[in-house]
Amino acid sequence: MTLQQAVKKMNIWGQEKVPFFFMIDFYGKEAEVLPLSVINSANLLYNINGINNTEYLDKSFYKKPELNISPVDFDTYLQAFKHVKKNLLLGNSFLVNLTFPTKISTNLSLLEIFKMSKAKYKVWFKNQFVVFSPETFVRIEHGKIYSNPMKGTISAEIHNAEQVIINDQKEMAEHTTIVDLIRNDLSMVASNVKVDSFRYIDTLETNKGDILQVSSQISGNLPSDYPEKIGSIIGKLLPAGSISGAPKKKTLEIIKEAEIYDRGFYTGTCGIFDGQHLDSAVMIRFIEQTDNGLIFKSGGGITAFSNPQSEYEELIKKVYFPFS
Repeated sequence: MTLQQAVKKMNIWGQEKVPFFFMIDFYGKEAEVLPLSVINSANLLYNINGINNTEYLDKSFYKKPELNISPVDFDTYLQAFKHVKKNLLLGNSFLVNLTFPTKISTNLSLLEIFKMSKAKYKVWFKNQFVVFSPETFVRIEHGKIYSNPMKGTISAEIHNAEQVIINDQKEMAEHTTIVDLIRNDLSMVASNVKVDSFRYIDTLETNKGDILQVSSQISGNLPSDYPEKIGSIIGKLLPAGSISGAPKKKTLEIIKEAEIYDRGFYTGTCGIFDGQHLDSAVMIRFIEQTDNGLIFKSGGGITAFSNPQSEYEELIKKVYFPFS
């Protein structure tokens, strides 16, 4: 269905307090909205921060993971990076999230990856893709809306890793830009918007060792009739600022020009309304089945201070399984 159809359904079911699952692609061209009561686990498996339809899955399953990657060559990446950098220097954008597909091979199926993944948000869809995201898009609880943009990644094995990333000026500028963007976005749907927590750190387990991720929390107060507008609220906030950039409209144009593939549901959003509260994720950490095999989609934020080699290496570092 279209984004407009999805928004309409979400508004109706929000008003009627019907629990539902939703999933919207990055450009808002394709969406899925389903009542939880009709979801067929043969087509869709989800675990949205503990709300799941995975009770029947064999929890004892384990296989030693193998992961081989074939990233895009640096020259191809550099061409896209230069296009982004040119627009940044011209002042057309302050921050652009540039992503690429990486070919991978593994001894695991998408379903097995879903089963083994340790992530706050997980989705397996029709054996087309699996996503294991650590990043919250928005939560709605008791009339308040919360967003937790994630910007900044570093290996936990680096000496004083937490201090290194917190003191990194490029990372600080990138994170501050996104927090400001999310504040502005939430102000379109909520009042009394504020930053509750600025640049806190989470530790994530991966097959390459632990990594640190830097996030912030922004919140605001929704109007009393928000349940009947829950689809409209989500629609206004798309796409997520952390995986697009600022200013959003012009940055989306730059992304379309620079990237060599269709993101599809990667960097879109998915979530669940349980009849009272809503929780949702940014669909990062994403593996897709294509006619040419599996691809892992990843990327990072580019600013005027970015170094292409460092950004290329970060893109590759984000190709991982969230388990060891």
